[in-house]
Amino acid sequence: MVVQAILIGLIAAWGSLDYAFGTLYTFRPIVLGPLVGLVLGDVKTGVEIGASLELLFMGAISVGAYIPPDVNIGGVLATAFAISMGKGVDAAVALAMPIAVISLGIGNLVSAITPVCLKIADDGAAAGNDKKIMFTQWLMGAFATIYKFLLVFGADKVQALLDFIPQFVLDGMGVAAGILPAMGFAMLMRMIINKKLIPFFFLGFVLASYANIPVLGVAIIAVIIAVEKFGFLEDRPVMAGNAEEVSDDDDF
Repeated sequence: MVVQAILIGLIAAWGSLDYAFGTLYTFRPIVLGPLVGLVLGDVKTGVEIGASLELLFMGAISVGAYIPPDVNIGGVLATAFAISMGKGVDAAVALAMPIAVISLGIGNLVSAITPVCLKIADDGAAAGNDKKIMFTQWLMGAFATIYKFLLVFGADKVQALLDFIPQFVLDGMGVAAGILPAMGFAMLMRMIINKKLIPFFFLGFVLASYANIPVLGVAIIAVIIAVEKFGFLEDRPVMAGNAEEVSDDDDF
């Protein structure tokens, strides 16, 4: 059990380090869920939970001053709890949002403390010492990574906090969780939808609702349309500079 707790904590820590490596989006539940399932010996359930939680947190992205719930911890702990308790996707979906909100609150406290370290970077900048600036960056990142590892490693404390929450509150969050995937897509659509994309949106709806094509089939059709519409299979025109270079080479 201790080894499993450490490994799951390291999975959550990797989700935090994802930002340090250029935001690869490996902190999403669809990636971390199967890893948790692998550690707990149930990859199939981990994949199912990860995919479901990805829909749940689809719109949980930081836009402007909005700080979304902690997708990383919510996904990892909800998957771990659901598999450990022998329950499936429904239990994970019901637990994910409360855990993510609790983790967000703890993260806000950590974020309020860590700026104290910025004085090291300020002193380094004043002295022209870039090593102090780099050290500060890694130090503040380490705080975020370590607290997430400890939060997952001490999951029994989180479970005790969840047990303290009244059942009707958890039931309400479970009902709300069923609505959140639609809200997530709606939030994404508000950012990307325009007159050119609306026909394709309704096309996907018609294919799924009336033609009974599964989601994967609709996604494949969308990829084919994108490839054709944006000309990925067409030969790219030669740039003017490159054309001149080719002509010069031909003279020789």
